[in-house]
This record gives sequence, C-alpha cells and structure tokens, in this order.
Amino acid sequence: MSIRMRLQRKGKKKKPFYSIVIANSNSPRNGKFIEKIGIYNPITNPYIVEVNVDQAIYWLEKGAKPTNTVKSFLYRKGVFYKKHLLNGVKKLIFDNKKV
Repeated sequence: MSIRMRLQRKGKKKKPFYSIVIANSNSPRNGKFIEKIGIYNPITNPYIVEVNVDQAIYWLEKGAKPTNTVKSFLYRKGVFYKKHLLNGVKKLIFDNKKV
C-alpha cells in the first residue's frame, strides 16, 4: 500500500480547481484521501499554487511519492530545498540558526 501526493479535481465543468491531497495509491482520483495539503487553481492568470510546506515535508519523510505535477509544484515552492536543509541539520552539517 503506497501513499501518493496527487491532485484531486474539484469545480464545475470547464472550470477546474484542484486540491493537493495525500491519498492511498489504490483509491480513485476524487475518492477518499488522508489529508489536504494545498490547492492549485489553473484558471487565474498567473495560476495559483498554495502548499502547506511543513505538512508536505512531513509526508515526504513518511515516504509519500508525489506525482510529476505535484513534484513540480513542490520544487517551485521550495519544499525539497527546505527538506534538504533540515536533513543537513539532523546530520549536524548545518547550524539550525541558518535554516
């Protein structure tokens, strides 16, 4: 049983709105999910992406695998960079004050 970070479609026909959720890989796209960690609105110009960075890092450390689209959003928001720095703090490579 694998955990995925993926998009869940909401909104009306021809007006999509997506939630970034943590879900079991076997559950359907708009089905049951574990936790909602962000939103993505492609209609606005420029598009809006909001992500709870701390929750995203928590689930990545638990082993959740993001889809390609969600992965690009997480890179854009700096989630992987912050996770990298926090791992350095755990290994005493970086000082906690600099992070």
